[in-house]
Amino acid sequence: MARSREATPRPSRLRCAIYTRKSSDEGLEQAFNSLDAQREACAAFILSQKHEGWSVLPNLYDDGGYSGGTLDRPALQRLLADIAEGTVDVVVVYKIDRLTRSLFDFAKIVEVFEARSVSFVSITQQFNTTTSMGRLTLNVLLSFAQFEREVAGERIRDKIAASKKKGMWMGGLPPLGYDVRDRKLVVNEEEAKTVLNVFRRYVELRSVRALKIELDAAGIRSKCRTFADGANYGGHKLSRGVLYLMLQNRIYRGDITHKGSAYPGEHKAIVDQALWDEVQAVLAENRVDRSTGADAKYPSLLAGLAFDDSGERLTPTHAVKKGTRYRYYVSKSLITGAAKDHSQGRRIPAGNLENLVIGRLRDFLGDEGAVLSAIRDEEQNGAQQKRLITRGRQISDELPTLAPDLVRSILMALVNRVDIKAEHVEIRVYRQRLHSLLRAQTLEQPSFAPAATGTDDILKLKVKARLQRVGREIKLIVQNAEDRAIADPGLLRIIARAHDFQERLLQDPDLTVPAIAGQERLTIGYLSRLLRLPSLAPDIVTAIINGKHPPELSAKRLMRLALKLPTDWNEQRKLLGFQRQ
Repeated sequence: MARSREATPRPSRLRCAIYTRKSSDEGLEQAFNSLDAQREACAAFILSQKHEGWSVLPNLYDDGGYSGGTLDRPALQRLLADIAEGTVDVVVVYKIDRLTRSLFDFAKIVEVFEARSVSFVSITQQFNTTTSMGRLTLNVLLSFAQFEREVAGERIRDKIAASKKKGMWMGGLPPLGYDVRDRKLVVNEEEAKTVLNVFRRYVELRSVRALKIELDAAGIRSKCRTFADGANYGGHKLSRGVLYLMLQNRIYRGDITHKGSAYPGEHKAIVDQALWDEVQAVLAENRVDRSTGADAKYPSLLAGLAFDDSGERLTPTHAVKKGTRYRYYVSKSLITGAAKDHSQGRRIPAGNLENLVIGRLRDFLGDEGAVLSAIRDEEQNGAQQKRLITRGRQISDELPTLAPDLVRSILMALVNRVDIKAEHVEIRVYRQRLHSLLRAQTLEQPSFAPAATGTDDILKLKVKARLQRVGREIKLIVQNAEDRAIADPGLLRIIARAHDFQERLLQDPDLTVPAIAGQERLTIGYLSRLLRLPSLAPDIVTAIINGKHPPELSAKRLMRLALKLPTDWNEQRKLLGFQRQ
């Protein structure tokens, strides 16, 4: 903070604004009152700094009869507006509590000061941010303000958790079938009939795709909502992603969920236990069919969304070798045998592609400028824009922790398609649905806008990457260092195991390599190679953890070279290809 201030050249004349405040209006009618006394003392202090170029602005910023516990004060708001316009260089007060009595509000005000390089002086407390000591004091105060914010956040989260454990509805958009009255969910009888029909028909049809076709033909639409700003949402066809979320929403069973746990809710259930169990059983069965062999533990997140550079859909498939499942996305022509030349199709490791796509989405959601640019046309309100940007950062952080089936549902609703080109991967995102996702209070049941067909509604996110052979596999290698680096799970696994085995040997002098090999069902030769890895140079290990290792370095290659690893770190870098990057 101090560095940014010093980088801005100070003007030769410092324009000083005096702010005064009195909590009550008692005595303000006097010819010389408390506000006059504060202003006179501040003016005298400014005069003493005349040699520094300080001069008093003629504008009066006097708040008589206003509490310091709020920022809603006319003179303070005029002062902040003048600061924003760049007409003030220094704010002078008699005491800090004249400006505000709240540490939280003080931090907000300082943010405005910092944005315009405005200094702050309290004449009776030796508080002057034009000096290094004053800035140090300010940093200490702001640290306490940050602590206060974090403690307040913890209290709110604890309150939400405790309330949900009691089954209380904690706000947000009510799902189809419910309305909110007195902060509680109340069954909407007409909508409840639709919900029951959706659950019953899914059990009979056993297919969300078929269910959607039937609901569209019957004219079933999503819940209509009007927000405080007058915007209307809803009344659209139910997408497959929304239907999947709906069929798994425990609110319909009468429960309230919190971080993976369900608690009996205060609201009435729409779906009985027997029907709920039937639906969940069908969903569990269909997870295998929907991801073409990848069960609920290994869902293919991009099934139906990924296409190769010839526009051909990539189909999820898998192979099992020595009890290990390997998932891939394969061009349809390679599966059907329609491709005359195998080089025409693509066969991409599923985890490699999924990590790249999710990583790019996380980067985008965490980028304030990118999110603002995407939502600016949909959301004109500045305060709401800020809330949506903050929500984007939260979703970016939450994505890796979500259950795979929920990530799959979000991708199905949000992403139009993923194209794997020769030199890059392009992710097409529905702009309106992105806006709906950011406005949703929870990811468990977001209300998505319908998919528009115009090109203006599609947001294109790109990652510079190309297909390259790594060992015996073809992988997508990120070419731009600014893009999110993706760590190789295989490399991470063998590095972690190597350090674990070494630690066990060091802690137990009686433990031997053959003993560990027997316990872990490993050959002595394999374990011997593994135990060479803790001698890797620290920067090599760091690069592997951050996914910034040479593309050709795979777990198999590292294990093959393990016995040849030199003790000299420079020689290790040469052998493993780090000096060629």
